[in-house]
Amino acid sequence: MKHPKTLQAAIKYYSDEQVCIDAVAAMRWPDGKPTCPACGKQEHWYLKAQRRWKCKECWKQFSVKVGTVFEESPLGLDKWLVTLWMLVNCKNGVSSYEVHRAIGVTQKSAWFMLHRLRYAIQSKDGGKIGGPNSQVEIDETYIGGKARNMHRAKRERLSRDGGLQGGHGKAAVMGLLERDGKVRTEVLGYKREKKTMHKIISENVFPGTLVMTDEFVNYDGLSNDYTHNVVNHLERYVQGNVHTNGIENFWSLLKRSLGGTYVSVEPFHLFRYVDEQAFRFNHRKDAAGNLLNDSDRFQLALSQVAGKRLTFAEVTGKVGETAF
Repeated sequence: MKHPKTLQAAIKYYSDEQVCIDAVAAMRWPDGKPTCPACGKQEHWYLKAQRRWKCKECWKQFSVKVGTVFEESPLGLDKWLVTLWMLVNCKNGVSSYEVHRAIGVTQKSAWFMLHRLRYAIQSKDGGKIGGPNSQVEIDETYIGGKARNMHRAKRERLSRDGGLQGGHGKAAVMGLLERDGKVRTEVLGYKREKKTMHKIISENVFPGTLVMTDEFVNYDGLSNDYTHNVVNHLERYVQGNVHTNGIENFWSLLKRSLGGTYVSVEPFHLFRYVDEQAFRFNHRKDAAGNLLNDSDRFQLALSQVAGKRLTFAEVTGKVGETAF
């Protein structure tokens, strides 16, 4: 099957619902044998008129959407796949209003679609990064509104309480970037506790790795398990090979999408937007260092839609996931 290479070609290609079904089915069942989600058997009939399968063992019917982030969605896969294409290939992300206008759904539906797709492309890689001859940059940043844009009463209250100093009142995000490798992120919330940050580092970075940080005091003590180099940003940003410019580049891309495309992000949902940017950043190249095109990135994202489900109650915080 020849995959489309551009957005225009993707819109044309995935305008046929059967083509969409075949594309998702090929990703879910590479052996060409759809598996019944109810009993796990692979003997079935295909009901062409209904575009779904009927299991010969339990007699239950199932569509290609069952067991994916698309489950129970009344929207056709033609809309879902085009939205996924835009999400993973627009460098600064795509807003729900853009999707609403582009594919003809309500803004609320577009917002829910995008959160479900962000959940699909979340990738909590197993194992650790770094190791012998590897270099890992570690840094943190603040996400939140600018003081000059706050209501005067709120700005005065935060100023009086010391909340405008040192990033207080903003959510902190921690990033670990392996040079020539991938980035790992973790939303810390409103507290940057040394114990928590050291735990994140130990869970994600092999002992003995050369790690590079700025002069933030919470990184003190890393030399017990790592080769720890520090660059003092009050004096310089680069000292030989020691710098955090790589992870700073990721922060620049993240903030450009948050400030320019999404404008206002609730702290409860922040980790979703961070993971979205991490997916695009981590899949600029393949494992061999070759550049990925839009079609490659889309296929990678599509391969992750199975086995994941996010309901509206969960995405709105009524059940399940909580904030920090």
